[in-house]
Amino acid sequence: MNKQLLGLSIAALIGLAACSSDGDNGKDGSNGTDGETGTHGKQGKDWTAVNQWYIDGQARVTKASTLSVNNQAGSAKNVILFVGDGMGVSTVTAARILEGQLKGKTGEENALSFESLPYLGLAKTYNVDGQTPDSAGTMTAMITGVKTDVGVLSQAEGVKRGECASTQGQNLVTALELAAMAGLSTGVVSTARITHATPAATYAHAPERNWESDVDLSAEALANGCKDIASQLIDFNFGHGLNVVMGGGRRAFIPNTVTDPEGKAGKRADKRDLTDEWLTKYPRSAYVTDRDSFLTLDPSSTDHALGLFNSSHMDYDYDRTTSGVTGEPSLAEMTAKSIDILKKNDKGFVLIIEAGRIDHAHHAGNAARALHDTIALSEAVRVALEKTSSDETLLMVTADHSHVFTIAGYPTRGNPILGLVKGNGADGQPALTHATDNNGLPYTTVGYANGKGYANSASGSRVDLNYVDTQHADFDQEALIPLSSETHAGEDVAIFASGPGSHLVQGTVEQNHIFHVMNHAASLVGKAEAMQP
Repeated sequence: MNKQLLGLSIAALIGLAACSSDGDNGKDGSNGTDGETGTHGKQGKDWTAVNQWYIDGQARVTKASTLSVNNQAGSAKNVILFVGDGMGVSTVTAARILEGQLKGKTGEENALSFESLPYLGLAKTYNVDGQTPDSAGTMTAMITGVKTDVGVLSQAEGVKRGECASTQGQNLVTALELAAMAGLSTGVVSTARITHATPAATYAHAPERNWESDVDLSAEALANGCKDIASQLIDFNFGHGLNVVMGGGRRAFIPNTVTDPEGKAGKRADKRDLTDEWLTKYPRSAYVTDRDSFLTLDPSSTDHALGLFNSSHMDYDYDRTTSGVTGEPSLAEMTAKSIDILKKNDKGFVLIIEAGRIDHAHHAGNAARALHDTIALSEAVRVALEKTSSDETLLMVTADHSHVFTIAGYPTRGNPILGLVKGNGADGQPALTHATDNNGLPYTTVGYANGKGYANSASGSRVDLNYVDTQHADFDQEALIPLSSETHAGEDVAIFASGPGSHLVQGTVEQNHIFHVMNHAASLVGKAEAMQP
């Protein structure tokens, strides 16, 4: 991309959707008025104005930078952003306790690796059109600095979800794109499908998060030239391209006539084998499909690594570690290998890492697997901290949204976090019997406000959990409202940060603030502009 095109891209980024942005100014998020001619486009946007989301984000960073002496723009050589998908504060707390109890302690005194980071803030997660958000809109905010609608990937709110024709001029510039333009190395890692919403927002632009493969595109999308997410990953042509891509989702990259190493068919009807295209496109490249080949991958001789370790999402960490699933690397292993490949670039790197299956376990009402995947994220952060220097690497850990996951009752100190509540007796010592509800039935410490764990007997009473192993990994916690899938929640999520620019993570901020912290710390826009002819 030349300097003129970059200028247009940045101008588009800050010039989109001014009429519809609510930013910090309390506007209602409506679309504005349509115009047939002049400066108003078909989506009702005034292209002569600026995007308030972006301007507000810059203003917050400028204000925060005055609060610390460590405010030099561009002081971070590297940026690592960890996203625990669905990792709300209650999930962090419960995972902290579970990890401690797995170590033989009471648990409450334990701390996950990222809880020791020196700076902490809260992010408001709502989407432009949603009080409770989805992952596409939230990751778009974090990776572009602009909030958008539910289901939309790195495009502004002027698009209509699922309508390709509405996307003209709506693409936002992502941090990975800026980093690649600036000559930095780039990587995206996830335990979910790499084409799933959170990782996809880092490199793809689409009005519909579900367009993962060409067979997922609507007739309207095909007619208007929209591309599927997997093909956009291969077609990523900023700078030297993507250097590291690791996760699940192999099926979106191979033809439906091809069977993968798991014995599962691909999805692509266009017959493109994107894994072959990766190897053809990049010199010194590699493609790996299992942990054995992953372990033999030599970072010193590999500049572009594609690892697709499952046809769909990667396995839950609990199943990987306890149920004999040996074919996939851990999130910590993928993190370590990615850093080893990326750090060869003297200019630095930007790496986005998602623990994607925390979210999926919560949707299933399965707290055990959600907490084990959170612990796996903590291990990945620990590895990243060991392999990088806080003097030159901005590292942030956050979530895209929360879940309706609760820690309740009055359990005694050290009570199993996945167990039945047993409180303290009158003497202050742990009671001999479990706490019970008004009908005399025991209940667990953790549960969900909704989901498939809802169960009533014919008498209208809860299930008697005296006869259920609630600590078993397959137990689905009870839920108040019956739904086939538990839902996201709308409360703020935590941001933990260390390294250059981390002092900008303070207080309660809009979620798009995260991009502006990365941009300030690493001067991504400035470096990208300087590199263009």
